[in-house]
Amino acid sequence: QVQLVESGGGLVKPGGSLRLSCAASGGTSGRYAMAWFRQAPGKERDFVAAITWGGLSPYYADSVKGRFTISRDNAKATIYLQMNNLKREDTGVYFCATGASPGRYRHEYDYWGQGTQVTVSS
Repeated sequence: QVQLVESGGGLVKPGGSLRLSCAASGGTSGRYAMAWFRQAPGKERDFVAAITWGGLSPYYADSVKGRFTISRDNAKATIYLQMNNLKREDTGVYFCATGASPGRYRHEYDYWGQGTQVTVSS
């Protein structure tokens, strides 16, 4: 059973930075892709960024390009999301997910973490 544990969320002022982590365990073989999604209150869970363990170029939602960077540490089975120049609209619960292939849609991922709250507010 794959387990994903996110950490690193918190309260930050607009323009600030945070780094999220997601540690994977419990049989990640075949789970080729990892991604971050986020969900603001009352809204759908939206794609943020995706990466593969094999090194294909990561890709991002247009709303975070140039500000967020997704990366991986294969040895630690951990992915990261470095978030810079945060905006109020980045507020939400950030979820880590894994699946067999990378994609921008929730149904393409079959294991999810519990989420970590990010609040951008002055």
